[in-house]
Amino acid sequence: MADDEGASPRELILEACRRNNISLLEDTIEDLTKAAKKAGKKSTEYVAETLNHAHDGLGNGCLHLAAAYGSYEVLDILLDQEGLEIDEVDRMERDTALHRAVRYVNSLDKSEWESVGQPIVDILLDAGCDPRIRNKAKLKPIELVDPRNTELRSILQKGEYAIMAGDDIVQDDDGPTGSGSDSE
Repeated sequence: MADDEGASPRELILEACRRNNISLLEDTIEDLTKAAKKAGKKSTEYVAETLNHAHDGLGNGCLHLAAAYGSYEVLDILLDQEGLEIDEVDRMERDTALHRAVRYVNSLDKSEWESVGQPIVDILLDAGCDPRIRNKAKLKPIELVDPRNTELRSILQKGEYAIMAGDDIVQDDDGPTGSGSDSE
């Protein structure tokens, strides 16, 4: 009888994302970790797999919901999970979590843009979300920004530049103190 078992881990994760409920999310991740160890599986992979497959009926993943509801603390925990897919697109609009975050900021009162909304976009960009991805309407997140919100537009532009610059950087194996010559 499934009714006696209560909500599944995926349902709990999605609920935590909607309500910014960090204790529910942390408890669920802890339960998943214990279940993985009990089953002889790698806990980080098991947790990531569960998070990556947690979708609502419309195809929204956990990051989509957390971004859409402005659940900053939950996003912070989710983005710390190894193996989490950060640029997943939803089924309906082909939006990423970054698209959803911009829509969330647009839904706020202008007085809340900087203090409440922009940290949601910042944390996603800091985690490596790609602001160059286009949705079903062929729009990047920056193209969804309220035209009056020049600060958010600037944040997303910097995010695009950072990713493009990162694509052009070749890492040196010697590190900052290593020799610039092959002969030592």
